[in-house]
Formats: sequence, structure tokens, C-alpha cells
Amino acid sequence: MKTPGSVHTSCSIVLIALLTALQATTAPKNDIDIYSLTVDSRVSCRFAHTVVTSRVVNRADTVKEATFQVELPKSAFITNFSMTIDGVTYPGNIKEKAAAQERYSAAVARGESAGLVRATGRKMEQFQVSVSVAPAAKITFELVYEELLKRQLGVYELLLKIRPQQLVRHLQMDIHIFEPQGISFLETESTFMTNELAGALTTSQNKTKAHIRFKPSLSQQQKSPEQQDTILDGNFIVRYDVNRTVSGGSIEIENGYFVHYFAPEGLPIMPKNVIFVIDKSGSMRGKKIQQTREALIHILGDLRPNDLFNIIVFSHIATQWKPSLVSASVENVDKAKNYASTINAQGGTNINDAMLMAIKLLDSSNRQEVLPPGSVSLIILLTDGDPTEGETDPKKIQKNVREAVSGQYSVFCLGFGYDVSYAFLEKLALDNGGLARRIYEDSDSALQLQDFYQEVANPLLTSVVFEYPNNAVEKVTDENFRLLFKGSEMVVAGKLRDQSPDVLRAKVSGRVHKLNFTFLTESDVAEQKLFQSPKYIFHNFIERFWAYLTIQQLQKKIVSASDTERPDLEKEALSLSLNYSFVTPFTSMVVTKPEGQEQSQVAEKPKEDGSFNSLNPWAPHIILPLPGQSVDQVCVDIKHSQGSLTLLSDPDQGVNVTGHFEKTQFSWIDVTFEKPQVQVHASPEHIVVTRNQKNSAYKWKETLFSVMPGLKMTMDKTGLLLLSDPNKVTIGVLSWEGSGAGLRLLLRDTDRFSSHVSGIVGQFYQNVLWKPTAGEDDKGTLTIDGHDHSASRELKLDYQQGPPGTEISCWSVVL
Repeated sequence: MKTPGSVHTSCSIVLIALLTALQATTAPKNDIDIYSLTVDSRVSCRFAHTVVTSRVVNRADTVKEATFQVELPKSAFITNFSMTIDGVTYPGNIKEKAAAQERYSAAVARGESAGLVRATGRKMEQFQVSVSVAPAAKITFELVYEELLKRQLGVYELLLKIRPQQLVRHLQMDIHIFEPQGISFLETESTFMTNELAGALTTSQNKTKAHIRFKPSLSQQQKSPEQQDTILDGNFIVRYDVNRTVSGGSIEIENGYFVHYFAPEGLPIMPKNVIFVIDKSGSMRGKKIQQTREALIHILGDLRPNDLFNIIVFSHIATQWKPSLVSASVENVDKAKNYASTINAQGGTNINDAMLMAIKLLDSSNRQEVLPPGSVSLIILLTDGDPTEGETDPKKIQKNVREAVSGQYSVFCLGFGYDVSYAFLEKLALDNGGLARRIYEDSDSALQLQDFYQEVANPLLTSVVFEYPNNAVEKVTDENFRLLFKGSEMVVAGKLRDQSPDVLRAKVSGRVHKLNFTFLTESDVAEQKLFQSPKYIFHNFIERFWAYLTIQQLQKKIVSASDTERPDLEKEALSLSLNYSFVTPFTSMVVTKPEGQEQSQVAEKPKEDGSFNSLNPWAPHIILPLPGQSVDQVCVDIKHSQGSLTLLSDPDQGVNVTGHFEKTQFSWIDVTFEKPQVQVHASPEHIVVTRNQKNSAYKWKETLFSVMPGLKMTMDKTGLLLLSDPNKVTIGVLSWEGSGAGLRLLLRDTDRFSSHVSGIVGQFYQNVLWKPTAGEDDKGTLTIDGHDHSASRELKLDYQQGPPGTEISCWSVVL
């Protein structure tokens, strides 16, 4: 992939719109015909306003269902959605979340999939709505969203992922970019472009404006003259940056609001003191620790000679590599690489002691005057799970770290995978001047770690303060920042006073090494006529920019706020979200449909916390059918138990199921049969079958079909292992690779259990009583052997037929 020399592609913040087909799930191809699909994206001063419009017609002679899907960035806020059916418009209405949730909960209780937005990838959310379309009827879908393009590693990136899945008579993308500072470079790239399609792409650019249009004809969209399938399936990317000056400042003003950008050029890179705090607990074993070693070795090689560093690894105890920080000399870096290559995973997770050890190491170096004057101190924590050793209360750990750091150092937290409590890490980082980032379990996890480090590897300024005359501005977003890194950008927006001076003057101050620097920028309020052309901007965009940025910053403040401060911050964020029609964590969009169809669906902002979110369905640890109950099946998640567990024991059936639960997942599950004498040991890596003291190992997704007296073992290419017999309960084990990757357990034919069954799972088949909660259709209580367990109706992923799973409305119980 061609990228600018200073850019690491996988780290760029992206703006994404996935143009997925309006496809009929039950109709022949092209019964639902997309005759027009357009995207209009207008980027003005890094603020992007994108409109996706799709027009379809039902060419069948019966009613068909059309599904509209758009993927948008997690950082974007949906601002509008509408469906127009035969001239009648059905708009989306943005309401306070609590009001919209009443409709949502009722739909879930009926078993309907009421949520319209779910997380679909690392940086994406998918908006999806379906509607029935009468024969010959036409429908227009329109979705609008807005976001700030964040500069990372010196680049802004706009990504449109095109996948219409059918030929479209009128398909057009228009991207307008307007940057008053001047566009310093602009490039486009595509993963599907051919010589034939290249003629459909045009780019025009002058000093401050760019227009990119992609408008392929039907013949250009075809894979070949003989095939009616579309070739359009992939990414279309626009990358750009703007001109910079030594002062680094630019102020733009429109209709009483201003935005101030700051990213100075030519500053020296400040030395840093960095401590890497690495989780090596048992749950990190395998690919995670391997990729962590690989990334750490690469990162160590990127340290500058004037940097100081150390490594702390932790499981149930924390250990530091060296007694003090050492310089990043060639010799020390080589020794550190050798040490990193020997890190192995085992034991529990003692985050508290490891973090306090890192802070004490910096404190002692400070007292001994080892740290270079004017240097920047960073603590980078990498963990994949919740604390299980030492202090395990997340709130106490956060308090301990916050008090120990005392504003002196910046803490960055990397959560590896979905098992980690992202909310815990986010608060730990934001409380201490840093940020949190999820590292996704994938083949490029090591690259994700390396790219994150590059974002914080080159500090330029500390203690950055923006100042404006009191008689000129009001309602300003955050004006104080702890650190500015090379390749990033600081942004402040605000409202001008009614009688503000003709010239807005701003002062930005900060420290480089031990020196104080001041940067001055000014802008003539009266002469701001740059934004009068509607071709490149949308009305009042800087005011909306200000509201967007304020809400985002309020979200972060809420994470770190005390219980007394939080309600006022939430109230302010809700008010702005409603006033500017943003779908945020505080609001929801209620989408209405024509009479006779599912009447209300709700678009909400999915959470980035790894929790069991009904809008981002989780694959539960165990799925149990309950024959003879009004509750047909239960989705069980284990949260309060750790270590070895007896899941199921039925002496009459001659079967025992045990497991070892570590943090948030099973590290192994064992199924033992008495007749025949067989033990099946399942781990995330493989399956080992032991019979007659002989072991046979099988990889997941390796086809297996084994029949012996009293037992049949099968596994298909989806990786679903089934252990069955006509007279026994069927036990299924799956190595799940989706959200919350790990082992999953399922049961079939549970009416074959004897009356002597026991265990965490077995108890569900002994004296079970279901009590619905009065007045609440989505809540109830399962009484099991005299003990009450709360249950709630939630959307889950059903993996009983293997991956990728299907959404079900399931009664959820947490043990």
C-alpha cells in the first residue's frame, strides 16, 4: 500500500461509510433494485459532514424486504435518518435515551431485534434498518453523520468502503475538502480499482480546495461483460494534510463561532522516561504473549539514545527488569530485547502492584535527579484482563494509582482483546493524563502495539495552555493539555461574544525541555468570508463543530468525575446532544415505520467497554435449553467464579464436565465419559482426546468423525465439536473467535438428564421455578434449588449451529 513516508497506515483515524447493498433476504437477486446510490462527504476544516442516500424499487410482483446498511466511524455522531416511501417520509426522532429505551425494551421483550446500530469492527459501527416494500413501490433512505477527522502521525484519512453487491445504474461519490490553511498533499488509493474503473475517477485541486468524484458506469462496474456481478467491493481512501508554520496556529471563524488548530513545526523532540508494564498472566499465553514480545522488541529498537526506560512484567507478582531506569544505549537496548524475548505467560493478574512499582521507580529516579531536566515521563500498561491477585477492586486500584501519580506522569493503557474491562482501563488512563486503546486479537496485534507507541514516542510540548481575551470569547472547549506529540494536533473551539473585537488574538504557551514557549495567532473577525460557498461547507458548521467537540470532551470528563460532579456533566451533554440532534451515549434515535410493520426501532451509540451490550450481542459462555419451562432457553455468563469448576456431573449418564475459568473465559473444558472411557480436553489452541491411555490431538475446524460404542464425536469446518449418543445428553464445545473470544459450552437433548444431575450447569435441571417480574416483560427470576437468580431478556449471539452465529432474544443469567 502506498503511503506518505511519515505515515503508518494502520494508525490513521478514518472516516468510514460502507455502502452495503439493499439486499432482499428472501427475494431473488435484483427484485430489490438499487437504482441510485450516492455519498456526499464535505470536509471543512477537518469536520466531516457525510450524507448517504440510496433509492430502491421493488421490481417483484410481491412484497419484499429491503435492508439498508451503512458503516460509520465509532467517533461519528448520527444526526439524521429518514425513509421516504411513495412520497411519505418517516423521519428518525432523537430523544433522551431513557424515553427511547422504553420502546426498545418492549421490542426486545417481544423477541424483536430492535437495535439499529452495533459495533462491527475496530473502528466501525453499522447502522441497519429493514422495511417491507410493496410491488413497484419506491423508497429513499438517507443517513447523515458528522465527525472530526483527528490528525495522527501527520495525516488525515477519509475511507469509503464500497460494497453495493449489485450493479447500480447511478452510483456516485463526491468528496469535497476545504482547508483554508492550504492542502499540503493529497492522494487517493483503492483496493478495487481497475484500468476500466480509473476513468470513472476524477480529482481536481487548488491551494485550499479539492474535489474527488467517483462515478462508474454500469459497464465499468461489471466484473466482465459476461457477468452481471459488481467489481466494487473494497476501500476507497483519501489522505491529506495541511500546510503548517512555525507558530503552528490557525483560527477560522464562521457565524459567531471559531475553531483554533495548533500543530507547530520545527520543535525539537523532548527526551522521555518510559516504563513498559507488561501483563504476563496465564491468559496471555499463546499468540498474545508472542505478539507482545515481538512488538516490545521492535519498540525498544525505536527508543532514542537520550531516552530512559525500564520494563516491569507482572502476573501474581510484579518484577522489574533493572533496579532503576537505564539509558537507551545500544548495549542496554540489546539487553532489553534479549529479556523481552524470554517473557512467558503464567499466573494471575496483579495490576495494582505493577503500576505502583512503576510509579515508585519514577519517583525514586526523580528524587535522585536521574531524570533529565525537562523530560517527559510515561507509563504504558498492557493487560488482557481484570485484576485477580493482590488488590482486585478496580476503584481502589484507580484511586491508588491516581494518588501515587499525583499529576506528575502520564499513564497510557492498552487493553488486549475483549476480555479486558475497557471502562476500568479508560478511567485509569484519563485520571492520569493519558488515554486508553483496545488492541484487537488478530494477526496484526503486534503492529497495533507498535503503531500506538509511535503516536506517543515523540513529545514536543508539555503543559500547553490556550488563552483568549475575556471580552472576545465564551463557551470555550478544553484549553489545557498535558502533552503534544509529533504528528498530532490540538483543537479548541468556542463562541464569540456579541460585541467581540474585530480581531481575535490567541496565545498558546507550553514548555519545551526547560524553556517556556509562546505562540501567537490572530484572525480578523470582520474579514472571515471563506465559508460562504455552500459547495464546500454546510451552514453553521463551526457551531456544530463546537458542540461535537464539547460533547466528546464531556464524555471523557464523566469517566473521571466524582459521583457528585457526574450528573451535571451528563445533563450538559444531553442538552447539547438534543439541541444539535446528535445520537450520542446520552440520546437515541427512534425510527418509525409504515403502519402494519414493526413500529419502533432505536438507534443507540454502542459502548466501547467490553460489556455485554444488547446492541453489540455477546456470545454467552453457555447456552442451555430448559425443556418443560416457559423459558425455552437460558444464556449463562460466568462472572463471579474463578479457577476449577464442576460444570456438570450425572452419574447415571456416566458423564462429567469440568472447566477452568480464568478472568473472563474458560482456559480449558474437560468432558469425561465412563462408558466408553474417554476424556476430551478442549483448550483455545486444540482438542486432545484420551482413550486407552492414548492421546490424539486435533486442531479446531479440523473435520472429525469418530464413532465408538456409546459415543459419537464430530467436528465440522466451523469448529463446533459435538459429543453425542442416542441415550445421552449431547455436549457441544466451540472455540469462539468473535467478540469475547474463548471456549463456549452448549447442551442438546437435555431431557435425557437423570434426577441426580448436579454442578453449575446441572443445577438448571433440578427443581427450577420461573417467576416473571410483575409489570416488566423483560425481567424475571429463576429459582434453582431454592436460590434466586435474576434474569433479563437480552440480545445474544447463538452459536449452537456454529460460527458466525445468529442473533437471538435470550433470557440472560450471570453466575
